[in-house]
Amino acid sequence: MAKISNAISTIKNVLEGIHRKSGKPASRPSSESAFAACKIVGKPAWTSRNYEALAHSGYSQNVIVFRCVNLIAKSLSNVHWLLYEQKADDEYEIESHELLTLLKFPNPRQSGSAFIENVFSQLLLSGNAFIHMSNETNGLRVLRSDRVSILVNPEGEVSGFEYKMGSNRQVYPIDANTEASPILHIKTFHPLNDWYGMSPIEAAARAIDQHNAVGEHNLSILQNGGRPSGALLVKPSATGQTLTHEQRDSLRQDLTALYEGTDNAGRIMVLEGNCDWKEMGLSPKDLDFSSGKNISAREISQAFGVPPILVGLTEDATFSNYKEARLNFWEDTLIPMLDHFVAELNRWLVPHFSSSLRLGYDKDAIAALAAKRDYIWSTIQSASFLTINEKREALGYGPIAGGSALQ
Repeated sequence: MAKISNAISTIKNVLEGIHRKSGKPASRPSSESAFAACKIVGKPAWTSRNYEALAHSGYSQNVIVFRCVNLIAKSLSNVHWLLYEQKADDEYEIESHELLTLLKFPNPRQSGSAFIENVFSQLLLSGNAFIHMSNETNGLRVLRSDRVSILVNPEGEVSGFEYKMGSNRQVYPIDANTEASPILHIKTFHPLNDWYGMSPIEAAARAIDQHNAVGEHNLSILQNGGRPSGALLVKPSATGQTLTHEQRDSLRQDLTALYEGTDNAGRIMVLEGNCDWKEMGLSPKDLDFSSGKNISAREISQAFGVPPILVGLTEDATFSNYKEARLNFWEDTLIPMLDHFVAELNRWLVPHFSSSLRLGYDKDAIAALAAKRDYIWSTIQSASFLTINEKREALGYGPIAGGSALQ
């Protein structure tokens, strides 16, 4: 009970302990407890919410989370960037510019796609992504989220960022007049924290715990020869004599050596005298672990906005369903995330080059959207009540001479 009370106290401190101190980091959800489904009789102990625990057991040890994070990050890393310049009342695309070069080669150690993948991976794992722009090289790098603390003033406004790596500490203040900052903080919505975002892993934490626990249970069953634990009952002899402690320990060791483990699976157990084997607990079939694991996997994929079919849950899957799932994945999850990221870059990065520039991306180059795009184009093309220029405007193109008449 003491462990449960301590866990409850920790959670309450996390939810209520948001401090506003001048020049000091704002509090963020954290815990020293391990990320695991602890076997406390009567009540489970759920996942702790610190970054290291989420990354370790949520990402490194759960195939569904790993797949979701990588699928989202890698899909967004291959987006083709576009740059526009405002001139008079029209925008014109710029095919070559130092900003496009920077996004293609953000720093000497990363390509543009690896950089973008890093940004979204951090955002999904912690709910926060921190991008640093160097004044010396104008290069961009992604900071590990757990090493960055947000500094707030007495009014609760962000005044800077603190980056710690080992014994090294670097503070990046925000200019009080211009609000310029060398750090871009991208975060998701968090209902209980004003400064830090909330990771999808936190919302799916219990489903992740259940999914991991089922996997560990099945592995344990497999390592014990596919048999749940049981009890060997030895009846007293006719004289009422029972086994001594030494005989009991020796028998237990012999059974472990002969029948436990995958190498011994299928061996026939031979019992002498008045011995009887009693199975303990319910069988995996009774507990329906496979179904429970699939339900947990679906809940995890829902938290990330990934259709279950894309993470390997292929019940009733067809090629048509897969295409529709990819389309919905882009429209419902990836496009909103990408729009958010582009908006933040237009606010923070683009003004360093020119206030007349606007960064965008090429939706036409996204293969998953091709089917819907072809349908829209075909529908507009067959609309006899629209002029050529009206059709071109609907598709995002400029007018042409002689295109104002109906055909």
